[in-house]
Amino acid sequence: MSAAAELVDALVPTRNRPAALAVTLATLGSQDWPQLRIVVADQSDDDACARGEVLAVLRWLRATGRVVDTFRRLPARGMAEQRAFLLDQVRTRYCLFVDDDVILDPDLVTRLLAVIRAERCGFVGSALHGLSYLGRQRPAQETIAFWNGPVRPETVRPGTAAWERHHLHSAANLFHVQARLGANRASTRRYKVAWVGGCVLFDTAMLRAAGGFDFWRQLPPRHCGEDVLAQQRVMARYGGCAIFPSGAYHMELPTTVPERAVDAPYVLPLAPPEDAGMPG
Repeated sequence: MSAAAELVDALVPTRNRPAALAVTLATLGSQDWPQLRIVVADQSDDDACARGEVLAVLRWLRATGRVVDTFRRLPARGMAEQRAFLLDQVRTRYCLFVDDDVILDPDLVTRLLAVIRAERCGFVGSALHGLSYLGRQRPAQETIAFWNGPVRPETVRPGTAAWERHHLHSAANLFHVQARLGANRASTRRYKVAWVGGCVLFDTAMLRAAGGFDFWRQLPPRHCGEDVLAQQRVMARYGGCAIFPSGAYHMELPTTVPERAVDAPYVLPLAPPEDAGMPG
């Protein structure tokens, strides 16, 4: 398969959000990248993929040539285990993790792929805009650090200066920065992150080599921060960044992970117990 037609696996974990899931799937199906396989792992109390709004989108996706695989997964054993399951389904060089409450610009996969191919780093994310906060400026949280050279590995842990970068991704902070700097999707820039929530394209081999989400066995089912820890392990070895301007928008629904006493990057080490080795 040529690079231009390279298949990408898009991975969507979902729980109790059928309407939001339908919207997210519709924006994945509207991507201008032609080769996109969508994998849904559902841990809803009721079968989300059997709901009318989701079924309608699934029918449209399949009828128009998108490959979609859906899995019903109960009992729920936590988000890290759910993400580990999705990673096990991947058979492509790059995989895109997308939360079930995200709206994507149609060219987003194309833009993410262009950056990860050029940088050869572990991940490239598109931070989520919370548009209900438009106009509510937070200057102290609107600092951005662009990469002026190649993306390099970085160690980011709680309490470090780099950890504070996460504030840029709160509310509509990034959207305000984009407006102020006149961001243009035709000239994507890369910037430094602590992590990116909700929409991240990984180099699959690098994610697996950094341990993926195998640490789920070290966490109780009720936890959070599994995406943060996985990204920081990848970033420490291979580097990671986000794109500017972003092309992802948060639906700002109530969280489906309300219990957050166990936060993975605070309770587990940055390095996985066993080094899986460099990807080929």
